[in-house]
Amino acid sequence: MYNLLGDLSIIEASSFVASPTAGLYCAQMGAEVIRVDHKAGGLDYDRYMLTREGRSLSWENLNRAKKSVALDLRSGEGRELLVELTRATGQVITNLPEKSFLSHAAMSEGRDDLVSVRIMGWHDGRQAMDFTVNAAAGYPLMCGPEEWPESIGAKTAPPVNQVLPAWDFITGAYAAFAMLAALRHRDASGEGSEVRIPLGDVAIGTLANSGAMAEMLYRGGDRERLGNAIWGAFGRDFRTKDGTRFMVAALTAKQWHGLVEAFGIGTAIAQLEAELGVRFADGDEPRFTHRHKLFDLFQRVAGSHDYAALEARMAANGCTFEKYRTAHEAANDPALVTDNPLFGPAPANPSGFDYPAPRSFANIPERESGDPAPAPYLGQHSEEILAERLGLSSGAIGKLVDAGTVALSDKD
Repeated sequence: MYNLLGDLSIIEASSFVASPTAGLYCAQMGAEVIRVDHKAGGLDYDRYMLTREGRSLSWENLNRAKKSVALDLRSGEGRELLVELTRATGQVITNLPEKSFLSHAAMSEGRDDLVSVRIMGWHDGRQAMDFTVNAAAGYPLMCGPEEWPESIGAKTAPPVNQVLPAWDFITGAYAAFAMLAALRHRDASGEGSEVRIPLGDVAIGTLANSGAMAEMLYRGGDRERLGNAIWGAFGRDFRTKDGTRFMVAALTAKQWHGLVEAFGIGTAIAQLEAELGVRFADGDEPRFTHRHKLFDLFQRVAGSHDYAALEARMAANGCTFEKYRTAHEAANDPALVTDNPLFGPAPANPSGFDYPAPRSFANIPERESGDPAPAPYLGQHSEEILAERLGLSSGAIGKLVDAGTVALSDKD
C-alpha cells in the first residue's frame, strides 16, 4: 500500500469482481474504501472457493485494505443509511442497478457534487457477466487448436473460454481511473459526475482499441485460429526432450537474433531465407507468414535438448521465454512470489489461512509500500463509520443493532 490517496474516502456498494476490484486498487493507493453490504453478506460473500471455516478466498482477496459496514439493505431504514453514508462521503463505486434505491438521483439529492461510478452490464441495461460479454465480443472463437478434427470443421469448431475473468479486472481498473478523473474534474470545477461503465462496452471497445475490429472489417471475415501461436508475430509453445513445455516470443530484431543464436539454427535460417526469398530479421510479417516452417525448425532443436540446457542458452542470449507452470507451481515459485517484493505477509486474514498477498502493482522507488492489509470481517467497522460519517451516538447505533438494521463484526 502507498498513501497517495490518504485524504480520499469512497463508499463501495458492490459484489463479484469488477466493482470490488475498483475499490481494491483505490485502497492499495491509500484511500479509505468503505464497503457496505447486506448484513448477511453480499452476493459474492460466499463465493467459491470456501475454506473449511466457510470463508471465501475470493472475497477475502478482493476486499483487502477496506472497511466493512453491514446493514439490512432489504429494509427501508438500512437503504436510507447507505444513501446517507454516500451523501456524507461524496463519492461511491457500485454495480447496483441505476433503477434502484442507489440511483445517482437519489444519492445526489442535496449533494450536487457527488461522484458516482457505476459498473453496468450492457449500455442498454441488459445484464451481463464477464464470460457472456467475452462470448459476444468474439474472443473464444479465435482460440483453440489450429487444426480441429475434420469431423468438426473450421466453422463449427467449439469456442474456447479463458479462465481469467479479464473483462471484470479491466473494467475494475478502468472504474478506478474514471473515479479519479471525475474527482479531478470536481476539484477544478466543483461539479459532480455520474459515470457509467458497461462491462460489455469495455469488452467490445477493447476489441476495437486493439485493432482487431478494424482487421475483421478490412478482411471481410474472421481470423484463423492459431493454437498457441502469437498473432502477427513469432511466438509459440515448444516441447523439450524431457517433456517440458515453454513459450517463446520474438517481436523485435534483438529478440529474434537472440532466439536464433540460442537454438543454434543460424545456418538453417539462412537456407530457409534463400529458399523463400525473405529476411526474417526484417520484421513480424515474414516470420508470421512462414511461421509453420520456422516452428518446425525450432521444435526439432527443442525436442533434442533437455529444458535446463536450452533454458541456459536462451537466458545467455537474452531471449524472451517462460516455462509453463501450473497455477499451484506459480504460487510456490520463488522468483514469482517468495522473492518478489510485490508480495508481503498477510497473517490476519479472516479465513485464518496465512499466505502471501500482493501489495500495489505499482512500484514507487524511494517510497515504503508497507505490508498488504487484510480484508475486514463483515460489519467490522459498522459502528465506527456510522459514528464518524453520520454522527450517530453509541446509543443510536445500539438501537439500530437491536432492531436488526445494523450488524457488527461476524468474526465470531
